[in-house]
Amino acid sequence: MKKIKKIISGLAVFSLLFAIGCNADFDEINTNPDTTTEASASLLSTQVILSMTRFGGDAKAFISNSALPKYVGYANEGQMGAQYNSIGSSSFGGMTILPDLDKMIEYAEGGQAENSYRGLAKFARAYLFYNLTMEMGDIPYSETGLGAKGEYKPAYDTQKEVFIGILQELKEADQYFAEGENFTGDPTPFNGDADLWRRATNACRLKVLMSLSPKAEELNVAAQFQEIVSQGNLFQNPGVFWGLRYSTQNPHPLFSTNDLFTSKTILSSHLVETLKELEDRRLYYFAEPAGIKIMEGLDESNKDAYVGVDVSMEYAQMNAMHSNDEFSLINLRYLTQESSEPRRLLSYAEQQLILAEAHVRGWITQGTAKDYYEDGVKAALSQMLEISTDFAHGNPIDEAYIDNYFTEEAAFAENTKDQLEQIWMQRYILNFLMDGDTSFFEYRRNQFPEFPVDPTTSLNENNKDGLPLRWLYPGSEATYNRENLEAALERQFDGFDEINKKIWLLK
Repeated sequence: MKKIKKIISGLAVFSLLFAIGCNADFDEINTNPDTTTEASASLLSTQVILSMTRFGGDAKAFISNSALPKYVGYANEGQMGAQYNSIGSSSFGGMTILPDLDKMIEYAEGGQAENSYRGLAKFARAYLFYNLTMEMGDIPYSETGLGAKGEYKPAYDTQKEVFIGILQELKEADQYFAEGENFTGDPTPFNGDADLWRRATNACRLKVLMSLSPKAEELNVAAQFQEIVSQGNLFQNPGVFWGLRYSTQNPHPLFSTNDLFTSKTILSSHLVETLKELEDRRLYYFAEPAGIKIMEGLDESNKDAYVGVDVSMEYAQMNAMHSNDEFSLINLRYLTQESSEPRRLLSYAEQQLILAEAHVRGWITQGTAKDYYEDGVKAALSQMLEISTDFAHGNPIDEAYIDNYFTEEAAFAENTKDQLEQIWMQRYILNFLMDGDTSFFEYRRNQFPEFPVDPTTSLNENNKDGLPLRWLYPGSEATYNRENLEAALERQFDGFDEINKKIWLLK
């Protein structure tokens, strides 16, 4: 899916209304007659793709994005709300990209890559609205971008309608990319490869469908899933991913923040103990040993030197224990390397784990759940091969380790319940400091893994024993689109905009 949402300023409100309700005429845009329309589509595609792949916030927001799904705790600069189950409003600000999609298609018309740009537009819309509806529930969808027709106050579509639309747009994106040519302006590792974009589109379709498992029968999810898998246009290379590689021009959000609050980020005991049980060496790539354990004589390669924090612990106590070097902080590579690891939003590893779950659920018959599970985990572990072993604390992940990973707790289980929990846990580990939104959505779907919650420290005022279920609607909607907002709230939540209300997907 960032998560410390701010009330939209007057300027942002104006921009948002422009995006939601306005496809204005761009008569005043100066166009260089010597510039091809392909180039204009190319420039817009870069902006569109970065809006999806680049993390939209500062380092503190990046840490907060991993605090709600209980990857990390944070000490020494004040209590972090997300760690203690407090979230606020989301934003419709991402909709400002909608006019760019229309212009990108306009500029691409008649060019060789027109179909690919059309596919990109469909993919971008689906990706945007998927994240928004997963956060809030019913959202403006079908009436967005109708300002030219005088529609400045879009109605809210039901979440069911939004999901149906998202899946249709992804299906259309698949068709466009299938007929498209390679295109320019793509800053991802795909570099405009239409075939890879098609495969990413289908991997995304599987991800959306899996998130709909609570409504599988109502939306005929299994048949849709089987159809996509049968067509075979999915990721094939274990190293492939859709996302963004960090660089000098676009460094990792935590790079060079060593002297700020990010150096006080502690791994959760929930994550640390899970990695220990699995004998999973990603522990050493994610964390630093606890200082007090090193002073006691333990070597950095000893797993007992790694101590996580109960992230539900009272803040003052956590802060005091942190000051005493009792916990493991995040690995220094995140703070000292511009490109400590790419931002992987869709990957072969996650795709295979999703396929494993689908097989366990009986949605597909191809292959075996065990093979999908092992393929996904091997691909996830192989991602660590790109990282310097200088940061592995004497426990490097190599091919031999990967080949022998599936023993004891990591061996694929015999019964369905344990198989599903293994798959879910591996997706959880995969998304560490990568995609906190997905991990939160997955917890909300499966109630797994079991997250630590202490009602005496929780900031979730209306449900001290649980995590929130959704973000609030943007505050600006009460001013500029009140009638439609109130209709959506009445339809879903008896008129109340509250973080513990169940969205349609969860009912």
